[in-house]
Amino acid sequence: MKYDQINQPNSSSFMADFYSQKEDLSTFFHYLPSQISFENRAKTLKSHRVDRIQLTKVIREYMANLTHSEKVDTHLKELEENALVVIGGQQAGLLTGPLYSVHKAISIVILAKQQREALGVPVVPVFWIAGEDHDLDEINSTFTPQRGNLIKTTYNDRPNRKQMASESTLETEKLQSFIQDVFKQFTETVYTKEMLQKYLEIAVQVSTYSQFFTFMMHDFFANEGLLMIDAAYESLRRYESPYFEKMIEQAPEIATLVVDQENRFQQAGYGQPIQASPDSANLFFVEHGERFLLKQVDGVFQNEAAGLSFTKHELLDVAKNHPERLSNNVVTRPLMQEMVFPVLAFIGGPGELAYWATFKTMFEHFDMELPVIVPRLSITILDRKSKQYLDELALPLESVFDGQLQMHKQAFMDDVKDDVAEEMIREIQQTLVEQYGKLAGHLETTQSASALSVLTRKNLQIHEKQFTYLSRKIEDANLMRHDVQLRKYNHIEGFIFPEYTLQERWFSPLLFLNEMGPTFIDNLLSQPFEFNGKHKVISY
Repeated sequence: MKYDQINQPNSSSFMADFYSQKEDLSTFFHYLPSQISFENRAKTLKSHRVDRIQLTKVIREYMANLTHSEKVDTHLKELEENALVVIGGQQAGLLTGPLYSVHKAISIVILAKQQREALGVPVVPVFWIAGEDHDLDEINSTFTPQRGNLIKTTYNDRPNRKQMASESTLETEKLQSFIQDVFKQFTETVYTKEMLQKYLEIAVQVSTYSQFFTFMMHDFFANEGLLMIDAAYESLRRYESPYFEKMIEQAPEIATLVVDQENRFQQAGYGQPIQASPDSANLFFVEHGERFLLKQVDGVFQNEAAGLSFTKHELLDVAKNHPERLSNNVVTRPLMQEMVFPVLAFIGGPGELAYWATFKTMFEHFDMELPVIVPRLSITILDRKSKQYLDELALPLESVFDGQLQMHKQAFMDDVKDDVAEEMIREIQQTLVEQYGKLAGHLETTQSASALSVLTRKNLQIHEKQFTYLSRKIEDANLMRHDVQLRKYNHIEGFIFPEYTLQERWFSPLLFLNEMGPTFIDNLLSQPFEFNGKHKVISY
């Protein structure tokens, strides 16, 4: 593997300001990433009360069915005593979802190691699985690149969109069929058969989206001691019971504070990432595995569409006796995370960081601070073909992201276009239009002028469509003669910047494990990554 860094592609104005640590961002964060911030945050956490024994018990219980890892045991013991955590999370996508899930876990592991050494205290990595999320459309598919295009493979075309990932069951045979369909898109390598068999066997051991995600991530990161917990895990919910009560008691204040802070964020020019509402309770009620967002109206918590209505006293009773029936939304999930864990740093993607910028005053309301917020590592894997084609075209990798590659491709297509044929078609077309004009003029003098005029226009339109069809066919045939060169452009675009977005938002890590073997994740972890706002490029 070869490691390189380039400027961050397609960075928003907010992220550009965040990376440059613009002074005005202190309005939205208690700490911006720096070693001083980590040191000060670690001091603050000395007074942060967490029931470490109960928390560790919950995580140990959740991970009990996974293959044994001594490093996991060590981190659990440290968390039980005095360890701080670096934490981040993601939806439970099939085959781990897009690459950025793995990039986020890598970021968590690496930052925890760095701060353990810098602070001289135990810092352990924790991955918070968003098993309570219910948008299955986002997590039940995966994409593979084929000749510059994205091929989508879906487990279930009609998922129950309100069902939580942790409650949505996977059928073994159907899941195995999905896995086999994905592998059919891969180029067979010396690793393919063994890897396919491995994941077919894992499919037999799991029954939900969250379980499958957990098993795969543990397989990737067990040697690093990555601790994992599903946000919807019932034992965790019971542990969170008193925190749900606080959120219910303070629901109006939470809503108001977030709305006001988001307005300040918008006034700073960064938009409204949450579109918070003053009547939102920022909690879901769970019924039969489905989540229903509650509003608060005159002290009543309700979801009219689902026929749900609770007084504050009734909802507090649910929090106390049946906390598994409550679920956090995008606003209260970070709050719950902070209440549950001694969080030194939170690792998030660009969208998540914008969300967190609206939470500062809410955290202060509960006498807490935001942890150090750190953008996850953003990584592109540059395959041999893309590297070869970029070299042959004499283009740098940056050209893929800034539009230069696309301009280069269009210039090539324009250069090889058959201009003579195009001009001849235009001349024939113009002659035909003129002749139809003469015909139309003549027909205006006849008794059936109106009907014939309509027929003449339609007839001309048919000819014009044929000219368009002929022009396209000539263009296609001409481009086919230059197919070898065009394939280079298409491969680079489809593999490095599919749909004009980063590769990490589309492809499963299995695509690269199939190419580079089971040490792919370990090799990534061994790279000299820095949290400096640069986009990382790994070539193989």
